[in-house]
Amino acid sequence: MATNHLPVSRTRAQRSEDSRARILDAAVACLIDGGYSGATTLTIQGAAGVSRGRLLHHFPSRDRLLVAAAQHLAVKRVADTEERITRLLDGGPVPVGGPWERADRVIELLWESFSEPHFWASVELWTAARANSEIAEALRPEERRLGAAIRASMARMFGDELAARPRFKQLRDLLLTSMRGTALTYTFDPRDPAGDAMLAQWKDLARVLLGH
Repeated sequence: MATNHLPVSRTRAQRSEDSRARILDAAVACLIDGGYSGATTLTIQGAAGVSRGRLLHHFPSRDRLLVAAAQHLAVKRVADTEERITRLLDGGPVPVGGPWERADRVIELLWESFSEPHFWASVELWTAARANSEIAEALRPEERRLGAAIRASMARMFGDELAARPRFKQLRDLLLTSMRGTALTYTFDPRDPAGDAMLAQWKDLARVLLGH
């Protein structure tokens, strides 16, 4: 009997996981399209194609759903960015010439990530957290966890030689805070991120701090 029930159990678990993923994806899309105020549970429910009961089963609180959604996408994007960098730098048809060429490419790809949906979904939540203690409480541990993952990922992206240098942590933190601040100016001054003047400064900063 136990053997007969195993496939059913797996199917139910998979269905549950699929519906959870649809809800998270829909919540991110609603955050990006309509901002925090537009990402209502009814809007998210409709976009996900799930019942009200199913949505509440996974996420009883709207704010915690939105936090989970933003972090879900951010973690995925961190992993995707690292995978893309690793593939381009280590497994591509034309290997990068040295650590500084690698640093330049990593900085370019990191900067690209600040124009992707996960960043803007996070911005919506950071802004809402100023006046909403539930969002702030839910965001705090998730952002710390995400920050640790990003810092570890950056060390792998830059490679052992550069990441071992004494001022690498300083460079890492300056890049993240500066890129975040620069990206926020795109809310009122949209332009092509690939042509941003800060890119050259970030690359130069890497050479100065890491001892080129």
